[in-house]
Amino acid sequence: MDGIGANVPEYGVGELAGAIKRTLEGAFARVRVRGELTEVKPYASGHIYLSLKEENAKIEAVIWKSAVSRVGLRPENGMEVVATGRLSTYADRSKYQLVIEKLEYAGAGAMLARIEALKAALLKEGLFETERKRKLPLLPRVIGVVTSPQGAVIQDIRTTLARRFPRHVILWPVPVQGEGAAEKIAAAIRGFSELPENGPIPRPDVIIVARGGGSLEDLMAFNEEVVVRAAAASTIPLISAVGHETDTTLIDFASDRRAPTPTAAAEMAVPARLELAADLAQRGARLDNRITARLREARLHVTRAEAGLPDLPAMVNQLRQRLDDRGERLRAALPGFVAGKRATVARLGAGLRHPRESIAAGRHALSALDQRMQAAWARGAARRQSAPALTRLSPVPVQALIREQAARVEGLAARLEAVSYNAVLARGFALVQGADGAALTQAAQVAPGAALTLTFQDGAVKATAAGAKPRTTKPTQGSLL
Repeated sequence: MDGIGANVPEYGVGELAGAIKRTLEGAFARVRVRGELTEVKPYASGHIYLSLKEENAKIEAVIWKSAVSRVGLRPENGMEVVATGRLSTYADRSKYQLVIEKLEYAGAGAMLARIEALKAALLKEGLFETERKRKLPLLPRVIGVVTSPQGAVIQDIRTTLARRFPRHVILWPVPVQGEGAAEKIAAAIRGFSELPENGPIPRPDVIIVARGGGSLEDLMAFNEEVVVRAAAASTIPLISAVGHETDTTLIDFASDRRAPTPTAAAEMAVPARLELAADLAQRGARLDNRITARLREARLHVTRAEAGLPDLPAMVNQLRQRLDDRGERLRAALPGFVAGKRATVARLGAGLRHPRESIAAGRHALSALDQRMQAAWARGAARRQSAPALTRLSPVPVQALIREQAARVEGLAARLEAVSYNAVLARGFALVQGADGAALTQAAQVAPGAALTLTFQDGAVKATAAGAKPRTTKPTQGSLL
């Protein structure tokens, strides 16, 4: 036994671990391993530790921090991938691991399964709802394009816009496939949305995210969650134009409109200038015809209404003529009316008795009645003396009656005196009469040299008018009588 053991070389632990490491790295310098990702754990250091497994086997793996940005995929549990790297050992734990340098989807089936799973999750969140989609502007001023600056896509978009309706185009250049493409596409969409309205860079009115055709692997950047969420969160209407007509990516469901090709996206973004001009001309012609018809109907309506209206100028002229006639008759009737009133006043004045005359007549009648009463009383007294048998009558009731009647006559005399024009004359006024005895109430009625009679309270005097005939003015005071 000792002889056999003496022939086996002796290694230290570190030497053996180093020998194993060299053997593995020398035999498996670069390998491609297919399996399902599990136990994915990103560390604060930036490294990602994970495992690749099949039904009956599992191998641990690591993605160093320096390779994370170049690995091609973001590792997630359950993804079926093909990992490219090299085998190495971890001597502290006596285990081997795969140092991954690149990750690829393990065939179209794996990619489609991942796409469908992500689509179902985003659909459940409501990111693909029709109510979220916005209407594209009819004629945008600025169009933002997210695509690769190389290739025919941007040229096709510019050519189509120039042919249909030239617009200002802003290109945000991004890689459309490969490592980091999804993050840069999402950053471009967010960047356009965050531009201020009146900033130094014009803010687009619509965004076109475009890429030419390719395989499913080539289009995978537009199936990444970060791109889909950026498209759904865009504050600017977005048109997706990824691949050919038969290609469908998840960004198509989150965008406001999907175009089958980049050229079709440009056609959706702007109308055809000739078609727009023709449509405007047609609408203008229809508007002109409608306005002409409305004006014709309005004129007909006014004509019919005018036929039912009276002849206003003739009515006004007739009313003016009637007014002139009434004015002329009024000017002619007013002097006659005044003259008639003056004649009536003069006639009534001539028939009036002076209050003193009425009072004197009343007193005379009262005196005659008193004399008759005295004579009757004397005769009665004589008869009473001759007939002593008769009852002697008292004179008291008769005297009371006389006093009552006298007081009544005095009251009537006072009232008559109050309404007599003599009371007016007593206040300093005078009654002016012409040669015919008619009362003169206006200075215009007095001619120069006319004979006048001025009646005062205590009598009348004769006078002659002197000077020019006074100017006729409108009387400001009525007649005293």
